[in-house]
Amino acid sequence: MWLFLVLLIVAVGIGWIFNRLVRDRNQVHAAWSDVDVQLQRRHDLVPALVESVRAYARHETELFARVATERSRARATPGIAARGTAEKSLGLDLSRLIALGEAYPELKASSSFSQLSTQLVQVEDDLQHARRFYNGSVRDYNTHLQRFPDLLIAGAFGFRAAEFFSAGDDAAAAPGVTLA
Repeated sequence: MWLFLVLLIVAVGIGWIFNRLVRDRNQVHAAWSDVDVQLQRRHDLVPALVESVRAYARHETELFARVATERSRARATPGIAARGTAEKSLGLDLSRLIALGEAYPELKASSSFSQLSTQLVQVEDDLQHARRFYNGSVRDYNTHLQRFPDLLIAGAFGFRAAEFFSAGDDAAAAPGVTLA
């Protein structure tokens, strides 16, 4: 009888730990989905922003080509850590593009440029929040994977640590945009 009771308690404990690890892993996946949505919103703004600035600054073809290349590379990059590096490059080029747009008074006064700039600032802000939530979820999940007795259950059932999404220190803030 006592043996049965001990085995039942152990089984319930294992089930509870397993379910918490599954919940944490699903939270990480959901949080990454939120980050991915914000990255997609950013990528969707890039062509319109480039075209808006291109009409006024035709001689900046190198920057336009670089933004297009960085956007394509960021969208195609597998793996969260590598994606962070690619997104950092895209963010820096977008900052340069916005700064270039600021140099042209007619463009700066344009309602479409102003609207696109505002949208980009909002997307960058939402992305920062989504990235922070994702990294918090990863931290909690990875902590559970490394704690005893959770690590025994995690190892037995094939749970693996999740990657943090780091866009780098200089890309953590939204690109500087001053609107007229």
